[in-house]
Amino acid sequence: MKKLTFHITIDAPREKVWNTLWDDTTYRIWTVPFNPSSRAETDWQKGSKVLFLGDTDEGMLSTIADNIPNQFMSIKHLGVVNKGGIEDMTSAHAQQWHGAMENYTLKTVDGKTTLDVETDTTEEFYDYFQETWPKAMDKIKELSEQQN
Repeated sequence: MKKLTFHITIDAPREKVWNTLWDDTTYRIWTVPFNPSSRAETDWQKGSKVLFLGDTDEGMLSTIADNIPNQFMSIKHLGVVNKGGIEDMTSAHAQQWHGAMENYTLKTVDGKTTLDVETDTTEEFYDYFQETWPKAMDKIKELSEQQN
């Protein structure tokens, strides 16, 4: 597993950035670089299950490892969701993601919000995430800085 870290400064309060990250409507927009039909099925509460899915109902099976509102969200990947919505934590494909972490840290610095994303990835997806995460971060910034 390799670790990637991304950082961006956003001219908006932490609460607005937090809402941009986890509100269903904006989540579906900022995750488009990963999958144009991306969605998350969860309540984002610590201990809750998360299904990260696309229009084929395939994706990742995860859990919320920690949630400190407006500060920190930690997601632990457990496996994959295969065609037909079948949750899989035991196949070789699922096992390569088991235990991978995705952490979001928000801090207020000089009246702006810094967002740091630290994510684990496989060798296979390393270059893909190096390309797509910066696009997603730019979209988070754009959405968060829009006027209400």
